[in-house]
Amino acid sequence: MKLEAQTDLRRRLEQLEGDGLMRRRRVVQGARGAWLNVDGRRVLSFCSNDYLGLASHPDLVAAAQRSLAESGVGAGASALISGHDAQHERLERRLAEHVGAPRALCFSTGYMANLGIVAAMAGRGDTVFSDALNHASLVDAARLSRAEVEVYPHADLETLEARLARCASAVKLVASDTVFSMDGDLAPVRGLVALCERHDAWLLLDDAHGFGVLGHGGRGALPHFGVRSPRVIYMATLGKAAGVFGAFAAGEADVVEWLIQRARSYVFTTASPPALAAALLESVRLIERDEWRRARLRDHVARLRAGLRGLPWTLAPSETPIQPLIVGDNRIAVELMDALLEQGLWVPAIRPPTVPAGTARLRISLSAAHEAEDVDRLVEALRALAARRSPRAALAR
Repeated sequence: MKLEAQTDLRRRLEQLEGDGLMRRRRVVQGARGAWLNVDGRRVLSFCSNDYLGLASHPDLVAAAQRSLAESGVGAGASALISGHDAQHERLERRLAEHVGAPRALCFSTGYMANLGIVAAMAGRGDTVFSDALNHASLVDAARLSRAEVEVYPHADLETLEARLARCASAVKLVASDTVFSMDGDLAPVRGLVALCERHDAWLLLDDAHGFGVLGHGGRGALPHFGVRSPRVIYMATLGKAAGVFGAFAAGEADVVEWLIQRARSYVFTTASPPALAAALLESVRLIERDEWRRARLRDHVARLRAGLRGLPWTLAPSETPIQPLIVGDNRIAVELMDALLEQGLWVPAIRPPTVPAGTARLRISLSAAHEAEDVDRLVEALRALAARRSPRAALAR
């Protein structure tokens, strides 16, 4: 006899399917790069966050292998017990140097970093100001912190300033992505820093999609915008442009020390494998050295945008490797994704609740691992689909 709760769960799953919102995993095998073996088939990928093409770089692989031979696989304990390896210590020092901060602290994931940072910096009686298009990790972190949460319209500095001015909380924390992951646009970082300095607020910048890509030497959003401030808590992930795994927070020495003491997602989790830290040390070296990777990315962005002009779908304004093609309808987005996959091109369809209702899209992610011919192939395929009478009629044939 089925439980009523099980029947309800099945009904809700069927509703997701009917609304075109069901997500399915695909099995990827082998090294990561522009080309992937997916479900036993070789496809050209435009869905990876490996922006600099470092995920399978031989120098990173060799560093990880050396560390595995020396230190084994696991860290064995949380960092505050015995899990803080010499490789972790070297990596934190190197990351702080790289982004120009006094100290840095490594977390297991960007999600865990944001959860830990927000809850450590703000709690009951405090106020967190969150951009309306922030990543889910920042949204959840604000909710779980038990602080008052004020969501301000996307990138709206005027509204944010008015709310900061009337806020009487002892602690005010503004949280924002730097590169918004579904639209690829940039936050008004200079304005955010100025507002936080004017209104005595902390500023948490999530540079998950900017680290390694923005700024000279891939140093991220702050040098890209030419700003520095002791009020900034800088967070970046290490599984995107850096090609490995993890995340870090950087800022003033006392801020980082406070996070070590009070960020629960750092204190109460097993430390990452030392081999990952060893690989990341190599990654930072390549990020700084290989300016050509960012130059190639910029060329790919310009090539794609020029090639997709005039399509019936809107290419959102973005100067970053994230290039969203707004389709609107959930089912059409999925149909376009499937049609491209039939041609050996993997571009994900992004639908609500990840993006607002009515803004389903193909999220095109470019990488320095792509060749110009790869970008041209995607452009030609999308133009061919657009040339039909309508997306739905064409794809239904």
